[in-house]
Amino acid sequence: MSTTTPLSPTPRSTVRRLGDRGRTDRADLYAVLDAGLVGHLGIVLGGAPVVLPTGYGRDGDTVYLHGSTGAATLRAAAAGAPVCFTVTHLDGIVYARSAFHHSMNYRSAVVHGAARVVTDPAERLRGLEALTEHLAPGSWTATRQPDRKELAATALLALDLTEASVKVRTGPPGDDEADLASPVWAGVLPLRTVVGEPEPCPLLPEDVPVPDRVLGRRV
Repeated sequence: MSTTTPLSPTPRSTVRRLGDRGRTDRADLYAVLDAGLVGHLGIVLGGAPVVLPTGYGRDGDTVYLHGSTGAATLRAAAAGAPVCFTVTHLDGIVYARSAFHHSMNYRSAVVHGAARVVTDPAERLRGLEALTEHLAPGSWTATRQPDRKELAATALLALDLTEASVKVRTGPPGDDEADLASPVWAGVLPLRTVVGEPEPCPLLPEDVPVPDRVLGRRV
């Protein structure tokens, strides 16, 4: 698929409440996923729902998730249990003239499906590279590659982006017309993630400089 291929809502992925906030462009889905660093994987485990934060990486129309081969959630997903994967960005707190209309500006993506266990050696490396590069661009080629023992201890799952939805809220509060004359302050308090100064590992030799792949994240 390409960015010009629209999302095709299913009964699970159709945005019903405040449907005008739903986006159908696949480019919007990619943008939300690519801008995030932490997602949440939901699955039913032992008859109860479990939602865990996790890192991820996208390669085309596939999201890769990884973890220990002993993780119960990954084993259940590998066995074919349906999963739900979400990524959310909080962009601002919306202050309204009434308590009811307080809200948040946000971008969110929800992906439904059955994860696939990645066993092909070439795809495993490609998926782990996508995960590494999503978290720390430039690090895959700059650092030691996974060895056989590390690969054996790592489970890699692939989740197709066919069944997904995107929802976005932007702009000021949507107060009732009767409240617009109220002197109560209304507006948006923007929220942003700020990148700080790199902190070297205590065991790093003093003459090792901070690489551009790290310094560039401050831009």
